[in-house]
Amino acid sequence: MAVPQFARLPVCLIAGAAMVVLLAFGNRYGYHGDELYFIAAGRHLDWGYADQPPLLPLLALLMDGLFPDSVMGFRLPAVLFTGLGIVVAGLTARELGGGTRAQAMAAGAYACSPFLLAGAGHILATHMVDAFLWTVIVWLVVRWVRVRDDRVLLAAALVTAVDLQVKFLIPAFWFMVVVSASLLGPRDLVRRPLLWIGGAIAVAACVPTLIWQASNGWPQLEMNRIVADEVSYAGGRLTFLPMALEQAGYGVGAVLFVLGVWWLLRSPRMRAYRFLGVTVLGVTLLFWLSSGRPYYVGGLFALCFAVSAVELDRLLTARWRPAVALAYAVSAVVAISWLPVKPISAYAGQPYDPMNMELEEFGWPQVAASVAAVYRELPEERRADTTIVTETYWQAAAIEKFEPDLPEAHSGSRGYWYFGVPPEDASLTLFVGGSRDQLKPYFDRVKRVGTVDNGHEVNNGNQGAPIWLCEGRIAPWGELWPTFRHMTFTW
Repeated sequence: MAVPQFARLPVCLIAGAAMVVLLAFGNRYGYHGDELYFIAAGRHLDWGYADQPPLLPLLALLMDGLFPDSVMGFRLPAVLFTGLGIVVAGLTARELGGGTRAQAMAAGAYACSPFLLAGAGHILATHMVDAFLWTVIVWLVVRWVRVRDDRVLLAAALVTAVDLQVKFLIPAFWFMVVVSASLLGPRDLVRRPLLWIGGAIAVAACVPTLIWQASNGWPQLEMNRIVADEVSYAGGRLTFLPMALEQAGYGVGAVLFVLGVWWLLRSPRMRAYRFLGVTVLGVTLLFWLSSGRPYYVGGLFALCFAVSAVELDRLLTARWRPAVALAYAVSAVVAISWLPVKPISAYAGQPYDPMNMELEEFGWPQVAASVAAVYRELPEERRADTTIVTETYWQAAAIEKFEPDLPEAHSGSRGYWYFGVPPEDASLTLFVGGSRDQLKPYFDRVKRVGTVDNGHEVNNGNQGAPIWLCEGRIAPWGELWPTFRHMTFTW
């Protein structure tokens, strides 16, 4: 079946505009704490980690090597993948029969999604790569329905193999595709040999990571429980759908997401893709039941945007176009407002809000410098006998990035605990964060010798954190270190 020409100019202009916006604000604050952790994880490269597969740390190591002093250079893959995701959204609308206007609407909705533009496109993180790869996989499945070329299914499976090196979420999509296609058709999708060959390759690619997880007690399962607890802080299942719609984009994205599911299930023109409507509902239900993060469904936004764009292009007359253009403009402003547009000083005096990711993007060089200043104030003979341990993995990663001349920082927090045990021959410990009561069971003497100052007088979870000098460790680190392990963010 023939499809309209690809609307190269409008779609690429939208992608280019979004990338320009990301470049404009990408360097405004600084590294996100997770980005520093990914760099540190890359420097401790392994087949797996407590909280992720190995691809993002490898990519972070590469980008930090190419642009060691540039936040914007480090984030270039996020900018590029966001632009490519916008193009793929337009291509998805094209596969569904959408012309130039429909393709531009789908691309524009992707660019106006606060999650896809700001939440994912702004930082180099697992959810950014995962959302983009889901978008590509869904486009390939839509394309297969039209062309019935099994090489497209193989390509989708191979992209899945890559995605499984980023997050372990994509099996939820394929499970629902197999179930829904078996029930509603096209039933021959699940009988295609190249699909299962590709699936076998994807599983085989996960074996090293699964071996790492098994040999370390499956910390990823524990991490899933931690995520559920963190989601409950934001309302849990009660707020899952409202937050997912907010991340799709109030004004355009949320409306197109809901309408896209409806038309996938009800439109006669989308009958061949009805199984994907059930897939969207099923994936959303699975993540809702498992207390996943609302943005886990973000990889399905482009599909629903494309379906709605195609249907609306057929329904809306010329009189509606100004209203549609206004809705997109408002949505674009809202999406951009999720980027770091405020001056850092605007956050001064406000209480710390762990839901505000912008607060986690500045002050890290100063956090590291606070620890370095305390360390360098120690007498020289004592410095040689001192190790550094932090409460959070972000603090340890910041020290490793910005104060490389200090002794290697250790932390019992999440994946950092697996990077190694503090040296046994260091009798003194500088501990960042925590409390005296937490440390007294492990040391004979605990003295506060400093305070973390993020340099901005902003409460972002680090400001005012204590720095302790701990002496008289009661047992070897090899015995104590397991008790320092915590998968929660703070100890």
